[in-house]
Amino acid sequence: MKNLRIRKISLIAILGVLMFSSCVPMKKMLLLKDAQMVNETTSVEYKNERSLDYKIQPGDNLYIKAINIIDEKSSDVLNADGGRGSSNVMSSEASIYFNSFNVNKEGYIDYPLTGMVEVKNLTVEQAKDKLQNELSKYVKETALMVKLASFNLTIIGEVKAPGKYKVYQSEIGIFDALAMAGNVTDFAKNNAVKIVRRTDDGSEIVTVNIGDADILSSPYYYLKPNDIIYVEPMKFKQWGFTAFPYSTVLSIISLALTIVTISRTIK
Repeated sequence: MKNLRIRKISLIAILGVLMFSSCVPMKKMLLLKDAQMVNETTSVEYKNERSLDYKIQPGDNLYIKAINIIDEKSSDVLNADGGRGSSNVMSSEASIYFNSFNVNKEGYIDYPLTGMVEVKNLTVEQAKDKLQNELSKYVKETALMVKLASFNLTIIGEVKAPGKYKVYQSEIGIFDALAMAGNVTDFAKNNAVKIVRRTDDGSEIVTVNIGDADILSSPYYYLKPNDIIYVEPMKFKQWGFTAFPYSTVLSIISLALTIVTISRTIK
């Protein structure tokens, strides 16, 4: 009877250790929790006024396309791609560099005919209007299209594919960004995702909770160029497992067999 009791205790200990060491509570893995849902058929609106007010900074690249409906050759002179078209403009980092206008460290771009034009701390739309006004002094009937050529994001920490990513759109939400990095891992600390954002005076660090549905209304839900997203690991990852712990299982089974053998000897 005593022998049987020891075996049961050993088995319970084995199961307890395995469950404790290899599992992450489901509650910690959920995203968009605590949504104010009355029932499954009720939807909740999380308002978030999209602020597309990114201010152009030194080091940014602007893709500027000039279109002259009267004189096509004038357009070729004004475009960085020399009139070759935009099919390959965004295909690589090299093409972005050579087919766009770089903002120098003083905040100026060197645009044909107009010369140096300051665009630092202007939105893309404001930069377009300023360039259009300057250009109209030299050529007529020319329309400009201005885009931010490179929208860089760095995603590190507890994601499946950390790295630096380029976004070719005017805005991106934090979940879209994490999806590019393969989504967060099972050991991600969802309530402590840090966003490092460049400011005029340096950088700011903001902590957001992607596990809470209120993130949809956060002013930091939509990311800005050059943001760094750092997903912290859970504290217990240092003794947790990212894969099934075969070696640990074998060690525990071996220990249990040793205990059973010793108990039989004592008996």
